[in-house]
Amino acid sequence: MAINKNELNQYQKFVDKVTSDASKNTEKLVDRLEYVDRKNIHVSRILTAGIGLSGEVGEFNEIIKKALFQEKELDDQTVTHLKKELGDIMWYVAQACISLNSDIEEIIEINVTKLKSRYDKGSFDKDKSNIRKEEDI
Repeated sequence: MAINKNELNQYQKFVDKVTSDASKNTEKLVDRLEYVDRKNIHVSRILTAGIGLSGEVGEFNEIIKKALFQEKELDDQTVTHLKKELGDIMWYVAQACISLNSDIEEIIEINVTKLKSRYDKGSFDKDKSNIRKEEDI
């Protein structure tokens, strides 16, 4: 299916129309940053965490991809590399915790409570994995 230049331009105009003001306008973005800051979330840390996590998770997944799909040797060096990337991920998790005035222990407790509610019999259930209660985000 070939897309002509006019269709590409129409798509780009559509994307612009459905893009938030804060994504298109620095002043609006600054307003949102200030709003988040007033909610007692450390904006610079949450941005550091979010952007950093996406990068580090990408690096972690790159190693897994190469081992699974490109037949890279899964030796001690590769496992060590995975652990180092996981350490970088944890660094950004800690940044996110700081930004939310929380700690890793609280986050784990919240997660355990959520999973116990979802899997009330104490083990994975594919049906419960796909159908969630409204408060189970």
